[in-house]
Amino acid sequence: MKIKDRYQWVLGYFSTHFPKAETELYYSNPFELLVAVILSAQCTDKRVNLITPPLFKAFPDAQSMSSADFDLLFPFIRSISYPNNKTKHLIGMSQMLLTQFGGEVPGTLEELQQLPGVGRKTANVILSVIYNQPTMAVDTHVYRVSRRIGLAAAADRTPLAVEKKLMRYIPKELVPLAHHWLILHGRYVCLARRPQCANCGLQQGCKFFEVNNNSLAKV
Repeated sequence: MKIKDRYQWVLGYFSTHFPKAETELYYSNPFELLVAVILSAQCTDKRVNLITPPLFKAFPDAQSMSSADFDLLFPFIRSISYPNNKTKHLIGMSQMLLTQFGGEVPGTLEELQQLPGVGRKTANVILSVIYNQPTMAVDTHVYRVSRRIGLAAAADRTPLAVEKKLMRYIPKELVPLAHHWLILHGRYVCLARRPQCANCGLQQGCKFFEVNNNSLAKV
């Protein structure tokens, strides 16, 4: 299957079976989403969602979080990965929002990446979810699923290379949805260690299944 045909088939499948897809992180405004995405780095959304309700109650905005000291904020996020660094990032990010962006979450990649704890992936999530911009955040799920299905090639060895490949072939109006499609597919079906190929609706358009069809059929 040629790559354009593969993209067309995969996107068609998702559009038909999952017309609505969105982030599983809990948030009620841009600031809360930014905090949640920073916390989700190398951590599950489920774990983040457990700790954010009391965190957002105590620190509902950039003003309140920017004035918190380390010892006050740390206990709220101590159960997630890298809590020391993330505590510092949240305080620094909130302070920068106030001093440079009027307390508002900025809407460009360049501005977002100035914030402590915000890399390209996090910035792309914010641009996609909050501002509905055609940006593709490539996390571990998107990276794995894209390469397995064949939307990206073996030569696309970095998240940036996969991002560029996806942006090249996915229509701009579908990029925000496609971001969630790939994440959720990787989270619940195309698992890292044991992909659920027998229960996957993408078999017909999946390069991994095409190559491993005989062995997978015996599992």
